[in-house]
Amino acid sequence: MKKFTSVEDVPDINKLVDKALSYKKNPWQHQQLGDRKRIGCLFLNPSMRTRLSTQVAAQQLGMESIVFNVSQEGWALEFEDEAIMSGNKVEHVKDAAPIFGKYFDILAIRTFPSLQNKADDYSELYINQFIKYSGIPVLSLESATLHPLQSLTDIITIQESLKENKTATKSKPKIVLSWAPHVKALPQCVANSFSQWVNAWGEADFVITHPEDYELDEKFTKGATIIHDQDEALKSADFVYVKNWSTYNDYGKIYTNDPEWMLTEEKLNVTNQAKVMHCLPVRRNVELSDEVLDGPNSIVTAEAGNRVWAAQAVLSEMLLAMR
Repeated sequence: MKKFTSVEDVPDINKLVDKALSYKKNPWQHQQLGDRKRIGCLFLNPSMRTRLSTQVAAQQLGMESIVFNVSQEGWALEFEDEAIMSGNKVEHVKDAAPIFGKYFDILAIRTFPSLQNKADDYSELYINQFIKYSGIPVLSLESATLHPLQSLTDIITIQESLKENKTATKSKPKIVLSWAPHVKALPQCVANSFSQWVNAWGEADFVITHPEDYELDEKFTKGATIIHDQDEALKSADFVYVKNWSTYNDYGKIYTNDPEWMLTEEKLNVTNQAKVMHCLPVRRNVELSDEVLDGPNSIVTAEAGNRVWAAQAVLSEMLLAMR
C-alpha cells in the first residue's frame, strides 16, 4: 500500500480488518517493522483520537513519530499552483512538501474543508498537493471529503461485534447511518467515508436516513437505500451510526436542527437491539442522548479504542510496501 486516502487504496478490506484485529491481540508482534523509520504527522486542524492513535500505532511498529501542527506552528501555506504569493501565504507546498519528503519515510496529513466552496473542497487540493510534491507515501488522517482511518475502524468494530454476537441469524447485518442535529455546520467527511467503505465492503444491508435536502454525494452513497423517515429506517437495524453533516448540494448549510432526529433509547426499541456508533467527539443530548451513550447498546468507546489497530494495520501495509 503506497498511499492511504480512501477505500480505493485497499485491495482487500477483510484482510486489512483481520490484520488490525491480530494487532489488537498482539500489539508488539511486528515491533521491528518500522525500525529506523519516521512518520511525520502534519495537522492543519485539531485532532485528539486520530493523532494519539496514530502515534501509538507507529510506536508499536517501532517507528518514530513527529507531530507538527502546521496551522499553529508553521508558515501559512499556499496550495494553488502558479499562485502570485503577494498575500498572507508565506510558503508554497511545492517547496515545503519535498522537504518533508527528506525528513520522513511516511507523511500523515489531516486537513479540513472550508465548507465555503464545494468545488475546491471536493478537489482534495491540499492532500493531493502533498502526494504530488512530497515523493513519499501519504496517509490521510482526514481530508476535505473523507476520513478513511475512521471508516476502517468502523468496519473493524462492526466485524468484531458480529463475531462476539454468536446468536446473530442474519446473513447480512442491517447498518443504518443516521443524520443527527448539531449546533454548527459540519463537513460530510465521516458520512461520505463511512458510506464508501460500507458499500465497498458489500456485506451489509445499508440504509442512510436524513432529513430531505441533506443528500450526500452519490459517488459515495450509491448502493445504499436512502430513507427520510428515521423511524422507518431504524426498523430491525443491527447497527446505527450517528453523525451530523451539513448540506452538500447547497453547500455547507444547516437547513434544520430538528431535535426529533436525536437518537434516544425509545427510538432503539424498533431496532434489533442495535449497537450504536459515533466517531466522537459527540454533542451529548444533541446528537445522542445520555441514556444511549451510557447504555448497553453503545459501542462508542470500543470503537474509539479500535482507532489504534486501524492505524497500525495501515502503517504496517505501507511499511511492507517500502521494502
